[in-house]
Amino acid sequence: MSALQQIVENNERAQSLIDSLQGEMTALQNELIERRKKELIEENAALTKEVEEALAQLRSLEIRNGRKQIPVPGSRGMCTKADVPPASETTSTPTPAVKTAPPKEKKVKEKKPAAEKPSAGAEAPVDVGRLDMRVGRIIEVGRHPDADSLYLEKIDCGEPAPRTVVSGLVKFVPIEEMQNRLVVVLCNLKPAKMRGVLSEAMVMCASTADKVEVLSPPAGAVPGDLVHCEGYTRQPDAQLNPKKKVFETCAPDLMTNAELVACYKGSPLHVPGKGKLLSQTLKNVQVK
Repeated sequence: MSALQQIVENNERAQSLIDSLQGEMTALQNELIERRKKELIEENAALTKEVEEALAQLRSLEIRNGRKQIPVPGSRGMCTKADVPPASETTSTPTPAVKTAPPKEKKVKEKKPAAEKPSAGAEAPVDVGRLDMRVGRIIEVGRHPDADSLYLEKIDCGEPAPRTVVSGLVKFVPIEEMQNRLVVVLCNLKPAKMRGVLSEAMVMCASTADKVEVLSPPAGAVPGDLVHCEGYTRQPDAQLNPKKKVFETCAPDLMTNAELVACYKGSPLHVPGKGKLLSQTLKNVQVK
């Protein structure tokens, strides 16, 4: 029984403490509200004083500039009225009649046809210079989850984030040879989904119907190095427009030569100062 009595007493003390805290919180809230009211009243009084001073300054400037101040009934302010000369003053001296010449007929100017605006800039010729080929490094590679013939790669192209690339190389290149390999990547194709995965570039290869070899960048090349072609200005599109068929137009002229060098119309593809792009064994075959 004593234990029950102790619990009851503890409960009463806890309730008393809660009531006391609630009372203190209410008092604090009321004090904060009153303090905020006082601050707002003081701010309002200061603003009212500033407005009245500004109005007085405005009236002073208007009076100085000759504008009459008219008191408005029921208002502490003044209404500004511009000086208007009396009617007697305006009509006291007659103005002599002035002969006016008849208005001349306006000649209507013939509108000249608008000159044709020059185009924003002639489109660059369709050649290999429009292709944004760069050196990349495969930093991650695995099988596509929904296609046995496709690799799913992450390729460092010297950009802030690696690109996701889907390549149909499973039948031609062992996965061990793909990992950490330097490759040549076409970076300005429009991204396209391949079996549900968005591919953001294409790995360039020397290719026949039976054999495919990944092109090798020159020794010393690093991710992000730009690929040039001798005799062609490198001015790649930000993204190739599929409707203009730029890559499709260039593709038939991308080939390896008898020395295994990847070329466009016989001109070598190279990384300036480092060397040419090569296939391993395939000569005089398409590069794609």
